[in-house]
Amino acid sequence: MTNIEGSVVLVTGGSRGIGRALVEALYERGAKKVYATARDPKTVTHPDAVPLALEVSDPASVAAAAEQAQDVTILINNAGAAVNANFLDSPVEDIRREFETNFYGPLLVTRAFVPIIERNGGGHILNFHSVLSWVGLAGSYSASKAAFWSQTNSLRLDLKPRGIEVTGLHVGYVDTDMAAHVDGPKSTPESVAAQALDGIESGAFEVLADDLTRQVKAGLSAEGGALYPQLATA
Repeated sequence: MTNIEGSVVLVTGGSRGIGRALVEALYERGAKKVYATARDPKTVTHPDAVPLALEVSDPASVAAAAEQAQDVTILINNAGAAVNANFLDSPVEDIRREFETNFYGPLLVTRAFVPIIERNGGGHILNFHSVLSWVGLAGSYSASKAAFWSQTNSLRLDLKPRGIEVTGLHVGYVDTDMAAHVDGPKSTPESVAAQALDGIESGAFEVLADDLTRQVKAGLSAEGGALYPQLATA
């Protein structure tokens, strides 16, 4: 288990949506310092947050951020993209771009910050997944999140002996700019942030942040037609 009170946290994508809610919730729970990263740090509006420029898919940008944030004990990999490229028709470059942000990006950030967290006495990493980690309904987005989920599971095994716990956060639609086009039930960023931080503090392997996510996770052992009704035979 990891105490948020007194911790130093870095939140990627910390200027809006769930990232901004996480920054606010971290300070409410007594975090000592929160680095909120964004491509443009001027978009970070929390008065107490430490704005930090970061492009997660750029190794030089990641290295520069790590150099400036040597006191981090908790890393939250929240930044992501939703290209949703179609595997058959979209340019391969679009698919590759999604993986650069959603898979390789957090990997680069994690590799940069693991030695820092370890040197500071251990801590925690939270990785932001999606219910679409388990359902292939969004092309390259689903695939990139499925790969990220697998990365998280491997890292959990690798980092436990080094004093770093790893939590994966899975959630459906959230009321943010990314899901503005969706007409359906959405979680609030504040609810997701609260559950994510509860998961860190309890040492949870996974946080399932809404009913849809819990339902899909429970159905993973079923036949394919259960998750994909369009494949079920008449």
